[in-house]
Amino acid sequence: MKVTIVGAGNVGATCADVIAYRGIASEVVVLDIKEGFAEGKAMDISQCATNTGFNTKVSGSTNDYSKTANSDVVVITSGIPRKPGMTREELIGINAGIVKTVSENVLAHSPNCIVVVVSNPMDTMTYLALKATGLPKNRIIGMGGALDSSRFRYYLSKALDVPSNDISAMVIGGHGDTTMIPLTRLASYNGIPVSQFASQEVLDKVAADTMVGGATLTGLLGTSAWYAPGASVAYLVDSILNDQKKMIACSVFLEGEYGQNDICIGVPCIIGKNGVEQIIDINLNEAEKAAFAKSADAVRSMNGDLKSVLS
Repeated sequence: MKVTIVGAGNVGATCADVIAYRGIASEVVVLDIKEGFAEGKAMDISQCATNTGFNTKVSGSTNDYSKTANSDVVVITSGIPRKPGMTREELIGINAGIVKTVSENVLAHSPNCIVVVVSNPMDTMTYLALKATGLPKNRIIGMGGALDSSRFRYYLSKALDVPSNDISAMVIGGHGDTTMIPLTRLASYNGIPVSQFASQEVLDKVAADTMVGGATLTGLLGTSAWYAPGASVAYLVDSILNDQKKMIACSVFLEGEYGQNDICIGVPCIIGKNGVEQIIDINLNEAEKAAFAKSADAVRSMNGDLKSVLS
């Protein structure tokens, strides 16, 4: 099985490293526009093989999409972060052009691939990739909910002083500081509601910390995080390539689910060899429904900035 990762920055390289180390794919191709950058990252990862025991073939390429041919999954991490003084519209315009071009190029060489979008603003870029390529909606997946949910589980584990892997919890809604919705009501510790172990005040703080989880790391690191995002992408790719049918919160195209249409936003999905194999429609309470509708409105307003790119 072959995976292409477009963008050899911190997130893309970490994703390639995790996929190789865990043996998720037999081949990983890393592609970047910067001369020699992807080749260097691929070489560095490959030189770990003898000490870590993996056999995945990892290679890099400078903007040569022919090397990506016949990929089963293509991960798009390329784009620029928002810089001081840059408006949201400017960021969307620049990254939209990049994601649209990348999508078209990879599909020319891998027409049957499943596309995983990581570039920000992620929900809007997922919507763009779907509309620009015309692919069936099951083959375009935005990775955001998997990362947000892992951060939610981390903060819950810290509050309860228990292992993260014993926590089951999910974040839905838009992949943004003000649009994500940590579903505290449904979170559990080995099947027992977390409300039995922590007060509502504590759980409210966990939800608030989760929503600014990315911004917190940016403040500490001086740049965006990469270990957890890269690992979250690999987790999603693993479920696709190995047909694991995991339930993962992903940004996908809705056609009536959760009362929304013509939008890509985070909801729980069954992820397997066909990409999005099922959208799980959770019975939200009234407050959660209102929060989801508000989140969808915010994401939809950003999608309006794609008109010039899609025209």
